[in-house]
Amino acid sequence: METRYRANLINSLGGFKGLVLIGTKSCNGNENLATFNSLFHLGANPALCGIVVRPNEEKENTLGNIINTRYYTLNHVRPEFYRQAHQCSASYEHGRSEFKEVGLTPEYFDGIPAPFVAESNIKFACKLERKIDIDVNGTFIIIGRIMRIILPDEYLNGDGFINLQHAGTMTCSGLDSYHITKEVARLRYAKPDLPPREI
Repeated sequence: METRYRANLINSLGGFKGLVLIGTKSCNGNENLATFNSLFHLGANPALCGIVVRPNEEKENTLGNIINTRYYTLNHVRPEFYRQAHQCSASYEHGRSEFKEVGLTPEYFDGIPAPFVAESNIKFACKLERKIDIDVNGTFIIIGRIMRIILPDEYLNGDGFINLQHAGTMTCSGLDSYHITKEVARLRYAKPDLPPREI
């Protein structure tokens, strides 16, 4: 297959994916912001998540900054700035901040050295737990422990469920297709002797 055709086909085959901007800062103080659609849940206790990072050198980029500083932030994307989020995937010259290039605002909270995206309304910080090399294609899995969650109370239900539709969190398909969501239903916890029922 032609390279771009194959990339579009395989990247969209898995369906909708979580879309986040990952904020990092180098040991030299340079801020970095990158678009990722490979975020996945690993467990709630301890609170862990993973991301897949493409083959890359460990320099002043997302991978290098995470390895060297151990901290990074994950920021949900909303319709108000999805174009800027997409532009963060461009290959900017070394040392140029994607925050400045696309017009998004770095934001800091005590105890977290990596920048958050001020325009994002749901965001969280992770500390590196483990880097796993995937030999079959040269990618890496970064496993992080969730250290801090920042979100308005209005998006948080009493049972801990985050209403992503109300928050305006976007999702993506493939490499360049952005979507808003509409909830169909939320069903109670599944048990063998109980039929599915809406909460």
